[in-house]
Amino acid sequence: MRFRHPDGSTVHLAYCTNVHPAETLDGVLAQLRDHCEPVRRRLGRDRLGIGLWLAKDAARALVTDPAALRGLRCELERRGLEVVTLNGFPYEGFGAEEVKYRVYTPDWADPERLEHTTALARVLAGLLPDDVTEGSISTLPLAWRTAYDDERAETARTALRTLAERLDALQELTGRSVRVALEPEPGCVVETTRDAIAPLTAVGHDRVGICVDTCHLATSFEDPHTALDDLGRAGVRVVKSQLSAALHAEQPHLPEVREALAAFAEPRFLHQTRTATAAGLRGTDDLDEALAGDALPDGGPWRSHFHVPLHAAPAAPLTSTLPVLTSVLTRLVGGPHPLTHHLEVETYTWQALPPELRPRGRTQLADGIAAELTLARDLLTDLGLKELP
Repeated sequence: MRFRHPDGSTVHLAYCTNVHPAETLDGVLAQLRDHCEPVRRRLGRDRLGIGLWLAKDAARALVTDPAALRGLRCELERRGLEVVTLNGFPYEGFGAEEVKYRVYTPDWADPERLEHTTALARVLAGLLPDDVTEGSISTLPLAWRTAYDDERAETARTALRTLAERLDALQELTGRSVRVALEPEPGCVVETTRDAIAPLTAVGHDRVGICVDTCHLATSFEDPHTALDDLGRAGVRVVKSQLSAALHAEQPHLPEVREALAAFAEPRFLHQTRTATAAGLRGTDDLDEALAGDALPDGGPWRSHFHVPLHAAPAAPLTSTLPVLTSVLTRLVGGPHPLTHHLEVETYTWQALPPELRPRGRTQLADGIAAELTLARDLLTDLGLKELP
């Protein structure tokens, strides 16, 4: 979906396809048919943006076979879909029964991450619509925090500099500009937007910036205005933003709140949980750890890294951090000029919701995704953007 900002520029809104597990190119093509096109039809749009997730095998197939890349581009056009951004965070196995810590490998100190992201950039340059010259790729925030020493940090910085050089060369070759964005996430080396400033400054290249994920920002109790002000002063580009909402528990000391939270503790994804205290941010790596005994202080609200549907906050006594999303979005695109032109709804946890909240089949999932995009569209138009055909 495209929107005209009052300054005349175009803001793109997509939804991320990592909600539909697929490891191969055939799986990606099936996604377009079975999920993405039905969402577009529900919205009554001739064109829908998707934030494509390509696992390593699918990316390799596309980058080594020009005919396959042309075929994917034709299939996108045939189904009324367009791609200006990729989710390059998960490498493979995102649809596995247990993902947890595996999603953080390989990290930016491993050569596989550089090669995979390079392949994604080449693929994206070939998928961008004819009238779009800029693409974006979100990626993991360097590494999970453990086993990350000074040597690996320098290796990661070198890899990102190499990537930036390759992206420069790609633009010279294709005329398409692709930028990569570190996506701060709780528990990682770069957990907050502030954590991103030093490594991005060290890389020192405009090709590498930040992806502001509004669930992650809220989980870490960051103030949106402070976070974006800090990025602006440091000259860090907001390459893209993922529109998402975290799970919020206002009174985690109450037994009924603990019981409600326990329904969201599940075995597939990691749900880092945080609380703000007078001594600073405290947290656990997963929600079940927070619920076990006294692992986390419960004198103030808890937030958990669980991407809940934007349009449907959990039932009381829980809620979501949708207000944080709206505050971030206002700053990103509500001013005289957009701070980013790429927005992506990223609720990948539909099938990890408590059983009674999960969609039953493709039809209900498509309905839910369309409802999320409708909410995002309404937020954008309320900020003065005009939806384009």
